[in-house]
Amino acid sequence: MVKRNPHVAKLAGSYLFPEIVRRKEAFLKRTPHARLISLGIGDTTEPLPPAIANSISQTAKDLSTHEGYSGYGPEEGVLPLRNLISSQLYGGEFAPDEVFISDGTNSDIGRLQTLFGSNTTVAVQDPTYPVYVDTSVILGQTASFNALSKQYHGIHYMPCSPDNDFFPVLSSLPPCDLIYFCSPNNPTGHAATKAQLTDLVNYARKHRSIIIYDSAYSAYITEEGVPRSIYEIDGAREVAIELGSFSKMAGFTGVRLGWTVVPKELAFEEGHSINRDWNRVHTTFFNGASNLAQAGGMAVLQPEGLQAIDQQVKFYLANAALLKEILLKEGVELFGGTNAPYLWVRFPGISSWDAFESLLEQAHLITAPGSGFGPAGEGFIRMSAFGSRLNIEQAGQRLSAFFSSR
Repeated sequence: MVKRNPHVAKLAGSYLFPEIVRRKEAFLKRTPHARLISLGIGDTTEPLPPAIANSISQTAKDLSTHEGYSGYGPEEGVLPLRNLISSQLYGGEFAPDEVFISDGTNSDIGRLQTLFGSNTTVAVQDPTYPVYVDTSVILGQTASFNALSKQYHGIHYMPCSPDNDFFPVLSSLPPCDLIYFCSPNNPTGHAATKAQLTDLVNYARKHRSIIIYDSAYSAYITEEGVPRSIYEIDGAREVAIELGSFSKMAGFTGVRLGWTVVPKELAFEEGHSINRDWNRVHTTFFNGASNLAQAGGMAVLQPEGLQAIDQQVKFYLANAALLKEILLKEGVELFGGTNAPYLWVRFPGISSWDAFESLLEQAHLITAPGSGFGPAGEGFIRMSAFGSRLNIEQAGQRLSAFFSSR
């Protein structure tokens, strides 16, 4: 008989978002006529801009002709797209063979775990995107789960809270091989400052760590002087891999397209090229992103596409500002919503799941409980500003009534 993978068995309970769906469905069985509004899962809602959709459509039509048909492309991505990512998003700083196209950040996180293996030590922000921890566990980078502390042995949690300006106390962190860092952070919405990222890069250089830097929400940074890329920090090319995504930047959550930057300066302890090994892993596990998705990605990075997605980003940030204004009027303590489409709302005195249930039952709103993003998320709720303007306005009215009655 085939035995169960013991590492999968270590995963703690349900993954956050399926659990949210389960509770939503249970609520609708009890209250079938309720009109729920979701401020929970961070999925874009606005349609693709015409210039981008037309490029995808034309590519699909071309595939129906002998002249326009193409089969497998390069596993690393087509050269024009790799060049555009370098030129439009990184000022031409990277050669095309340092940019790898993929079907999204989640997949790249799993492949990076495979690249570095199960013997590495891992540090993650707390709270943070659950996939960093779950993929680490599946790959065997931990021994067991402590139900009392809600932490995995072998994975170092870096508490990030209002008390430390959502940046870890690096002096208390033991040397780690891999450091997962997301800025703007999902779920807190905090965008690390240049000084904070400089400290992070200096720590990694001192301890020979590799930073896995997730920049999925970088397009939402509006404040001057807040870096959109880890490579804006001196020395980062020696210690950082950056993950990028078209999902939230361009509404590609269903189209699926992302990239990973692996500078050639990166090396393992014995001096072997990380870029070379990543190329080997990437091209073994992945046959290349869809022709259609890559055509859409190239349209995004043309002047018309960049202008269109900038308008969409501003639309979602306006949603966040609307929710933020309403909550602040009610005296609610919150963070984020300036450089990210997320609000991090404190619910003192009750658990995150209890707050989730209260909002679901009383306001018919779906949110995301902070404890699902890590132990330091307990007592918080993440609210997403992805949604139509009408839904956001109605959600704001419900939130105002909910907090006024408390």
